[in-house]
Amino acid sequence: MLALIQTIVMALDLYWWVIIASAIFSWLYAFNVVNSRNQFVGSIGNMLYRLTEPALRPIRRFMPDLGGIDISPIILLLILFFLRQFILTTVAPLLLA
Repeated sequence: MLALIQTIVMALDLYWWVIIASAIFSWLYAFNVVNSRNQFVGSIGNMLYRLTEPALRPIRRFMPDLGGIDISPIILLLILFFLRQFILTTVAPLLLA
């Protein structure tokens, strides 16, 4: 059971970094720091979009319009942090006791 908990926590940690990478990439793309016509850059952006958009889309539906500022990645990071802490402090002690 410990291996399952550790695997779930590791998956949450990896997804945390994917969300941060996606946010940084979107900033770089928006400010034309990266070459948007480069095929490699486009494939990285597409991959990050496909990994994060299914989790960000429901959050964006409920968020009010903030004038072009997208805080849905921050909300998703808070949700992931809560899940990780809930698993480590509540679920793991109950299952391992």
